[in-house]
Order: sequence, then structure tokens, then C-alpha cells
Amino acid sequence: MSTVSIKPLADRVLVEPAAAEEKTAFGIIIPDTAKEKPQKGTVVAVGAGKKDEPITVKVGDTVLYGKYSGTEITVEGKDYLIMRESDIFAIV
Repeated sequence: MSTVSIKPLADRVLVEPAAAEEKTAFGIIIPDTAKEKPQKGTVVAVGAGKKDEPITVKVGDTVLYGKYSGTEITVEGKDYLIMRESDIFAIV
């Protein structure tokens, strides 16, 4: 788990996406152009929540989110997604 210099505001969450699959279950190598965008990641920072709505995820949680959720950002050479907590489907 990494520490980042970004502090999300309100109900936003900063997620480090999991690495895309490199091979299929049968051992076929997937080229970069055909890799699926990951829908799983690790929470690295959370906002304070909205008034009367505290954040339920915490740093270190592994979460599932929608395929097109969040905004991609790069901080110190690492890729992250910043999204609303409501874009997160589940904690795994």
C-alpha cells in the first residue's frame, strides 16, 4: 500500500486499480490492446464524507467498482482513480 499526497474531498475515494490480467486461464498471453480495464482496486485515501453521510470504506479495503467509474489521474508516476463512494459496488 502506498501513501499519496492527495486527500479526496467529501464523499470521494482514491483507488489504486489492480493490474490487468496478463494471461488467460489457459495460458494465452493477452496483448496490451486487448486487456480489460480492471474493475477491482485498493483504497489508498478517503474523504471526510458528506454532512450526515460518513464514508464506509477505509484505506486498505479492496473494492469492486463500475467499468467506467471514476476519473483517471497520475500522481508521482502511478495511476489512480478518484471516484465517489457511491460508484463502489462492494468491498471484497
